[in-house]
Amino acid sequence: MKSGLLYDFWRAFHKNRLAALAGVILLAIFFLAIFAPVFATHNPTYIRLEQEQIKLPPTAAHFIGTDNLGRDIWSRMLFGARISLLVGFLTMIITVIIGVAYGAVSGYYGGKLDFMMMCFVDILLSLPTIFLVIILAAFFKPDFFGIAAIIGMTSWMRTARLVRGQFLSLKEEEFVMAARALGYSNCRIIFVHLLPNVRALIIINATLLIAQAVLLESALSFLGFGVQPPQFSWGSMLSSAQYIVFLKEAPWTAFFPGLAIFITVLCFNFFGEGLRDAWDPKLKNY
Repeated sequence: MKSGLLYDFWRAFHKNRLAALAGVILLAIFFLAIFAPVFATHNPTYIRLEQEQIKLPPTAAHFIGTDNLGRDIWSRMLFGARISLLVGFLTMIITVIIGVAYGAVSGYYGGKLDFMMMCFVDILLSLPTIFLVIILAAFFKPDFFGIAAIIGMTSWMRTARLVRGQFLSLKEEEFVMAARALGYSNCRIIFVHLLPNVRALIIINATLLIAQAVLLESALSFLGFGVQPPQFSWGSMLSSAQYIVFLKEAPWTAFFPGLAIFITVLCFNFFGEGLRDAWDPKLKNY
């Protein structure tokens, strides 16, 4: 991207105060997650059996309290962010790879192949994603990478439809016809000439996919189908705090992990919308 275009992009993005603020908050969350051992005040898995250390409210020693096993919630949230965000990014990568490849082939070749491929997409979209993910997670009992793979393989269809729609319109442009006239292969036309023209849509959609994956992973972990001990995420922290009696005695055990999920998902959504508006206002329709 040329310096002038980069400056125009930054100026347009910076005008969206919510998107800029969301970007700063996300950077802070990433920083804390990456350097969790530095900012953690206690061992996140250390269990304290002393009664006075269990379900402590926020104090100077424990910033946001302890849980029912005496574990420091602040430290667990820092390390739990690693799993939640890692699942989000892995899911995004898997979803983008499958969705872009599928949509590119369908949109470029068109015809009966496009019809059959889109029928398959429509069938998958008619299935409730959350139930499909729960069934697969319950059957395979995966680790965090397996969870990312399951969510990614059940969430690529919308990306495929977006890319397919762009390819249907772009393949009739003059630069594509010129590439065909020069004898370039279909593979080169797809990856060298067409894909760079939809990169903005792909990148913007990728940010929203991360938010969706973080939310789905949290739901799975909350229901007990997500990451299993000794691994833990924000969702599994919510799961361990879901009992009514426990919530009445120590509401902070559920409030802070839930707040972290809410803020992270909201920031990814605002950030993605800011990227969309700054990169290409025409993409608002997507």
